[in-house]
Order: sequence, then C-alpha cells, then structure tokens
Amino acid sequence: MKILLYGYGNPGRQDDGLGAEFVNRMEAWVKKEKINEVYFDSNYQLNIEDAHEISDKEIVIFVDASVEEVDDFCVTRVDAKKDVTFTSHAASPGYIYALCEQVFGKAPLTYLMHIRGYEWEFREGLTVKAVQNMEKALDYCQQRIKDPEKLMNPDKFLKSCNKTDIN
Repeated sequence: MKILLYGYGNPGRQDDGLGAEFVNRMEAWVKKEKINEVYFDSNYQLNIEDAHEISDKEIVIFVDASVEEVDDFCVTRVDAKKDVTFTSHAASPGYIYALCEQVFGKAPLTYLMHIRGYEWEFREGLTVKAVQNMEKALDYCQQRIKDPEKLMNPDKFLKSCNKTDIN
C-alpha cells in the first residue's frame, strides 16, 4: 500500500512551517523503522501538479498548520465535495483530490491533518506550543502507519476538530 505524506506551508512564517517539519520528522522515523511504501513531499503551497503526485497512492495525508482553534491537532477526510477552491496562489486539498479524480480517474483515500499553530510572523522557527502539538500528531500518525488497517478505516484515523467547518 502506497502512502504519501505531504506537508505544506511556509517555514519562513513561524508555525506555518508545521507541515514541512512534520514531513521531515516522519521521513526520518520511517527510515529508522525501515517501513516501505511511504513517500514524502512538501511545498509552500499545493499546486495543480500535485494531482498527479497523489494519483498512484492508496492513502494521502496532507499536513498543514491550522489557524483555527483546534485543541492540538485533528484529522479530517478530504474528498471532491469539500473545499474545492483554487486561486492563482493556492489550491486546496479538496481541489487536488477532485482534479486527481477528474484527470486520472483515481480517488485515493485522502486526509488532512490540521496541526494548531500560534504565530505567523516573518521569521523561521516553530513556537514551543506548536512543536508540542506536532509531537502529538507525529505519535498519532506513527502508531497508525505501523498498523495500516487503521489508515484504511477512516473511523480509526479521523480525529475530531471540534469544528465541523474545517476542511
């Protein structure tokens, strides 16, 4: 089973770099654990080309910093019905998913992990509280990657955001 972890955000804007740092740490952990078929990518923002990137995966986990007031982190399901916005500056996970479905005829099981961030100034480095949230998210994801059945079953991977409108 091919799994893609894709973090996005700007590491030059403090906690906006949570997605990229999450992916870096997961990649190091996967190598140490010698787990196969887990792939990694990160960028400042999602692009339409990412529809191709996810088209050959069974599971995709997008990871982004959240400005919403979630407890520490949460996991929501991404599908073509949710958040299919696209501007000249950014594409949403829902848009990438819908594009993958339309262009490639593929519909990987896709999630979005929202990690709570606090500071967004133009400087590098994550805040202490954001790192603590990311560490909880890392542990959560690692436990499930060790048991991929938990990834394949959304009921065992989704984690409530306390807000139903987060996509």
